[in-house]
Amino acid sequence: MTPTPDAVLHPPEAVLTIARTLRDAGHEAWCVGGAVRDALLGLAHLDWDLATSATPSEVRRLFRRTVPVGIEFGTIGVLDREGHLHEVTTFRHDVRTDGRHAVVEFGASLDEDLARRDFTINAIAYDPLTGRLHDPFDGRGDLARGLVTAVGVPEARMTEDRLRALRAIRFAARFGFSIAAPTWEAIRGSAPYLTRLSPERVKQELDKTMEQVARPSVALRHWRDSGALTVLVPPLGHVTDEVLDAVDALARPGLPAKPMRRTLRMAVLFSGLDGREADAALRALRFSNQETAIIASLAERWHRVGPSLTAAVSAGQVPADAAIRRLAADTGRLRVSAFLRLACARWSATGAVAPSVMRALYRRTLQIAFRDPMAIADLAIDGDDLRRAGVSSGPALGRLLQELLDAVIEDPAANTREALLARVQATVAPRSE
Repeated sequence: MTPTPDAVLHPPEAVLTIARTLRDAGHEAWCVGGAVRDALLGLAHLDWDLATSATPSEVRRLFRRTVPVGIEFGTIGVLDREGHLHEVTTFRHDVRTDGRHAVVEFGASLDEDLARRDFTINAIAYDPLTGRLHDPFDGRGDLARGLVTAVGVPEARMTEDRLRALRAIRFAARFGFSIAAPTWEAIRGSAPYLTRLSPERVKQELDKTMEQVARPSVALRHWRDSGALTVLVPPLGHVTDEVLDAVDALARPGLPAKPMRRTLRMAVLFSGLDGREADAALRALRFSNQETAIIASLAERWHRVGPSLTAAVSAGQVPADAAIRRLAADTGRLRVSAFLRLACARWSATGAVAPSVMRALYRRTLQIAFRDPMAIADLAIDGDDLRRAGVSSGPALGRLLQELLDAVIEDPAANTREALLARVQATVAPRSE
């Protein structure tokens, strides 16, 4: 990914209006940050932020509709006519930092403001009214070279904000860039101190990696090889290349055509753990209860049935319908699609199963899962029928229903009221003698 040769960028008209208002009042106004970087790379970016010499109070006086989104850090949200918020931040420099949050001081110059930023590719300023680029740290050069380079002294940048180590990794993976050697060494040196980051922040970076990066394995290998993964998600500290390649394999041709889902990528990442380990790790990272339940259950299923299923299909044959019904019943018809996509990703990473077999298994399983009986609710009789047949309420009734389900999973044709009641009578009579 290389920068566009034309330095004329195209921020939205609302951004031009904000910049013009600030300029007419005698203040500097520059577009900064990710929007400038992405525009130079030819990528769309919705949020154009501005940096200004105006103080927060002056910004609030100049605009009718504002929101104090981070006034202690100099940031005021300015609402345009459509109600879209644009962040306008006063030039600033850091007074002190605890490794995550900084105390800032206003009255800085543009160059001082850019010097406090993380990476050169994010320290490019653009004047939207004149088209002038201001690039004191050669960020455009690093865009052309495909490098993520810290501004100034890399160790100092990582010490100021420990999150920068993970951001550098994500930017490199997202854009297909390398990380400059001194910056990489600073990231590795920062790893033991990443405990400064909250679990919510770590999860947010994982989420962004799964959402923004075409090949998450690139970023996750950096997490692992820098030591960050051992510190932040200890059970994944030694995650294998096979698992990481499987995360990427979800997007490869040959798999069932479904939209990518961040949750499924997470499930593949955690599929090297058993269900209990995955559940504990996910809860430590503050995943929601719903996400935890889905990801941990898929990891548990793979841990339990993955080896036997792999052995069954690696010979090039789709299992018999009864075996597929047992798999779908055990997994649940609403999650069997996700489980098979996880399985296909794992198989694609190793080449253990032919793509044609994966496609056939996927199609056949979904046909069966939504056609044949899979759950007790699918039975042609229910608990009331069993009680009328003389079965007492309690554990015995539940066990009998499960026995009936097992029977119809083996032979769906047996799922008729007459056949099941006959089986019940044959079962209850010997027990009562």
